[in-house]
Amino acid sequence: MKSSHTRLYTAREAASYLGVSLATLNRVERDGYLVPFRTHGGHRRYRKIMLDEYLESNKERWMKGAGGG
Repeated sequence: MKSSHTRLYTAREAASYLGVSLATLNRVERDGYLVPFRTHGGHRRYRKIMLDEYLESNKERWMKGAGGG
C-alpha cells in the first residue's frame, strides 16, 4: 500500500491541490520553487510532500512580508 506522501500528482492535480492555475504552477517551477519528476514521456509529476513543503515555505514567505512593513 502506498503512503499519501509517495502518491504522484499530475500537473493539473498539483495546481488544483495548491489552489493555483497551471500557468502559475509553471511560473513556480521556472522560479525554482518546485522541481517535478518527469515521466519517460516528459510529463510532470509531483509528490504530495513536495507540494506541502512548497505551501509551508510560501506561507512563511508571506508571513515575513506581511509583518515587515
